[in-house]
Amino acid sequence: MTSSAPELRLPGRAVRLPGGVSARARPRALATSVLLTATVAVLAVIGVLVGGMALSPAEVWAALIGAGDQATGHLVWSVRLPRVLVAVLAGLALGAAGMVFQSIGRNPLASPDVIGFTAGASTGAVLQILVFDAGAAAVAGGAVGGGLVTGAAVFLLAYRSGLHGQRMVIVGIGLAAMLTAVTSYLLSRAEQTDLRAAAEWLTGSLNGRTWEQVLPVAALTVVLLPALVPLLSRLRALELGEDSARALGVRPDLTRLLAMLAGVGLTAGAVAAAGPIPFVALAAPQLAARMSGGGPTALWSPALCGATLLLAADTLAQWLFPGGRLPVGVVTAAIGGLYLATLLRWGRRVP
Repeated sequence: MTSSAPELRLPGRAVRLPGGVSARARPRALATSVLLTATVAVLAVIGVLVGGMALSPAEVWAALIGAGDQATGHLVWSVRLPRVLVAVLAGLALGAAGMVFQSIGRNPLASPDVIGFTAGASTGAVLQILVFDAGAAAVAGGAVGGGLVTGAAVFLLAYRSGLHGQRMVIVGIGLAAMLTAVTSYLLSRAEQTDLRAAAEWLTGSLNGRTWEQVLPVAALTVVLLPALVPLLSRLRALELGEDSARALGVRPDLTRLLAMLAGVGLTAGAVAAAGPIPFVALAAPQLAARMSGGGPTALWSPALCGATLLLAADTLAQWLFPGGRLPVGVVTAAIGGLYLATLLRWGRRVP
């Protein structure tokens, strides 16, 4: 009696392309990605137009091609474009990282800001701000380093005859509590001037973002998002169980480790650029799954949903407080509270 390997059922339906190449078509998922891409583009344009001083599309276009006045050109190129790009890139990174950790942990609450990776990046950045009085580049490096060290600690502490998702979540929550205590201690010992800068950064903000903050998150996002693509089918295989995944030729621990490294890198890049923005990584994969009608193990829809959420929250913050300095993290935290309440009340099943 022979046993056959389990079949991995991928979402969508198979289509045959010219040349004998086959692929899988998911019309609803494709439509969702197109809709989210268009929404990100529209919100990005709005983000350049709105602010303390509203600009017309003609003024923005003139500034982009170098035909406008110097003040408008500075406002567009040095203030609003970096802010919008940080929002897009950090949103993409957080949405994709949320998908990774929810897939590994098989838990809709397994997002970077819940299981410790955001806390680790925050502690690394706060150390640079309060202890070493570092600049923006060193703060970004501290955030990336803190996230990577936390990721290594979670892996080592959670690994026991394999890396299991539930254990990773529990260890991550414990480390998050410890790291939050360390950050609170540093804040309690800080000088008043440094305390204000650190507190504003810890809230999660896009205010005052420059090209210096764009570069780290752009580099990590451009490298790590494509690196996740070949891991998606392996993560879907793990949803069948470890034995079934091994029968399909998937190495569970290696797959989780590689995906976890990519997720930690994306989280650290986003935190380095915009601070620890809550809710986006938690909700983006679930909202994208509901919109596309598929499971949460996808890449582009959660990433685009993360960018949409962050851009929309920033636009709302600027609309509510024109010319003010309301951190976008305040808006995402408020929306996140409503989302969790809705999920607990009506979301009996999470996709």
